[in-house]
Parts: sequence; C-alpha cells; structure tokens
Amino acid sequence: MKNKKYWIEKLKLLQHPEGGYYKETYRSEFKVNLKDLGEKTNAVRNLSTGIYFLLGQESFSAFHRIKSDELWHFYDGDPITIHMIDGNGKYTSQEVGRNIENGEVLQYLVPRNTWFASEVKSNRHYALVGCTVSFGFDFNDFEMADKSLIEEFPMHGSILERLIR
Repeated sequence: MKNKKYWIEKLKLLQHPEGGYYKETYRSEFKVNLKDLGEKTNAVRNLSTGIYFLLGQESFSAFHRIKSDELWHFYDGDPITIHMIDGNGKYTSQEVGRNIENGEVLQYLVPRNTWFASEVKSNRHYALVGCTVSFGFDFNDFEMADKSLIEEFPMHGSILERLIR
C-alpha cells in the first residue's frame, strides 16, 4: 500500500523549509532577466521549475509568498486546502484533490506575491502534489511569513496563528 513513507523513499524526497517534503524534478535550461519582465532588478531566473511536494497530517506548508506564479498539481493521497491572502487582504481557499463534484480541482494556480499556506484537508494520511513555478523558483524570491502578518491582516488572525511557524 502506498503511504507517506513509500513516497518519501521512492521519490527521494527531502524536508522542505516551509514544512513537508520535496524534490526538484525540473529546472529549465532557459533563463530570463527579470528586468525584461518589468521587475526592478537585473536578477536572472530559470524560466520554470517543478517539484514533487508531500504533506503529511502532522505538518503543513506555512504561510509564505514567492515572486512567481505557482501551479499546483494533485497526484495521490488526500486532498489539500490551499489558503491564500492577496495584497488587498482578501482571504480565499481552494481544495486540490480528485473529488471534482465536491469543488476540488486537479490543478490550481496561486498567483505571484500571494501569501499562501497549505495543509492536508482531512486528518488522515498525506497528500502528494507537484508544483510548477514560473519564472523558476529561487530562494531569493521566497519570503516566510512571521507573526507581523497577523498585525497586517488581523481579520485573518485565527488561520494565520495556526499556519505560521
């Protein structure tokens, strides 16, 4: 039977700083200068990257944001909930899983610069997903939330308290 341990071993997943486990599976050889995309930096990034990402019931992906769009893909296990807060403070969530009739989706895009966190929807086992990031993921573009985000968005204090490390 496939379980969390199976996927961690078979896919050679490593612990991720935001929670869960991951393995990079793709990094485009093509690169782009962010200034050419209207950014205020000459930083160069890969055009796109991809990872496997696994969350267990005992963990969550803490609130963070990146400067790229992130497309989530559901593969196996239990559905996840992605919690998001946009720049205007609007909270939304989306369930990513196989139960399409119940509003879950197989893929979901988290727009760039959106604060987001994710967790296994049920308290059962695990979720195995993939994430494609464009322009490619770089830790220089990664920002982990801290408790000051609660001061910025006090109306979402309960979810932020629960999903910030």
